[in-house]
Amino acid sequence: MIPANVTVRQLRYLVALADTLHFGRAAAACHVSQPSLSAQIQQLEDALGTGLVERTKHRVLLTPAGEDAVRRARDILARLDDLSQAVRAAGRPLSGVLRLGVIPTVGPYLLPRVLPTLRGAYPELKLYLREDLTERLLDRLRGGDLDAALLALPLAESWLDQAEVYDEPFLVALPPGHRLAARTALTESDLRGESLLLLEDGHCFRDQALHVCHLAGAAESDGFAATSLATLMEMVAGGLGLTLVPALAAPAPGPGTGVTIRPFAAPQPSRTMALVWRRGSPRADDLARIAEVLRDCLPDGLRRAKAAAAGMAR
Repeated sequence: MIPANVTVRQLRYLVALADTLHFGRAAAACHVSQPSLSAQIQQLEDALGTGLVERTKHRVLLTPAGEDAVRRARDILARLDDLSQAVRAAGRPLSGVLRLGVIPTVGPYLLPRVLPTLRGAYPELKLYLREDLTERLLDRLRGGDLDAALLALPLAESWLDQAEVYDEPFLVALPPGHRLAARTALTESDLRGESLLLLEDGHCFRDQALHVCHLAGAAESDGFAATSLATLMEMVAGGLGLTLVPALAAPAPGPGTGVTIRPFAAPQPSRTMALVWRRGSPRADDLARIAEVLRDCLPDGLRRAKAAAAGMAR
């Protein structure tokens, strides 16, 4: 319950201030004047009977009470937004605004297959997309800035529900003339002693690739980290090392690609992608429909996850 003398506006201003740690930028984000935002924060502090913000000449910091208040404010605002979305979409499946997050190693490769189908089947749906790293997408999802996100499992978030979408094998991208290119399929042990190119810190696929290659005895290449899979492919084509790539993002075979793609022999290392959302979301039925559309749009070679695989992320 929100105390009677605390307003939703004040909570939104507090969250904006926590995001920016600057009164001017927070006011601009909320489309109000700085004195107005500052006055509302002061009124919120008075209503709660404690200081939430430590003000200095050069910076703004949250007090411990402020940190706790921000966390609770995000939860309240997310629930209010869920209520608003549920009322607007009542009786009209997949209509209105839906904000979907997606990790960079999926978005450019899957969404172009999915978006035309969604637009054709649900013309009243306004889909807004946010591409970012897993941890930042989870923060936005928890805070109500996103309705759902397409992420790689496993996730140790007990507040999530999920619908598994597909299982994606990992492939090996080799530079020109590499000794392993003559083989039709590789084992993890074939990678022993190889120099492994990886994405920069924060990408979940980096951690997954490291796990596979450390088990195989491959070593991360010193001094190189890519910001995208496309950059990784350029580095491989330049002969700087080999890498792993999720099957959906692998370049099509043929001349001019500069890399050779080889699968792993069974059992193939892989990742499971799932659509996740806040547990108790009133849009759960809509999101389950989107997961089904995602499954229906998968290209050949990806293993479609069972529609029944919905439940808490573990």
